[in-house]
Amino acid sequence: MQLNDLKRAASRKKHRRVGRGGKKGTYSGKGIKGQNARAGRKKQPMIRELIKRYPKLRGYKFKSFGTGHATVRLEVLEKKFKPEEIISPQSLFEKKIIRRIKGKIPKVKILSGKEIKTPLIFQDCLFSKKARQEVEKAGGKIQ
Repeated sequence: MQLNDLKRAASRKKHRRVGRGGKKGTYSGKGIKGQNARAGRKKQPMIRELIKRYPKLRGYKFKSFGTGHATVRLEVLEKKFKPEEIISPQSLFEKKIIRRIKGKIPKVKILSGKEIKTPLIFQDCLFSKKARQEVEKAGGKIQ
């Protein structure tokens, strides 16, 4: 063994600290350039991107709260009322066929269903075309 064959157990060379700025550092595991490599980067939250994708609806849009009509079928009225009895929103409310909407007795629209045979008298009611024909066919009156 000669002196040139001898080697130290540990090297004196300092390990290079990487990614802390200065001339000796590299990219700190952030790659090169771009939003991810910058200090104080501002990544957009995912929910914000989703919100921004929705189309913007400009201006004031009033959405109606429905017609406010109560609908009743003719076969129900035939069962609950006797022939020649007057049917109005008030009488329907009293027999608990309809109920109040926002504290008021609503307008009533009569819809057709099965054919009726008893003549009924209607006051202050709206009708579908077919329901009007069926009432008149059965001998009822619309006032």
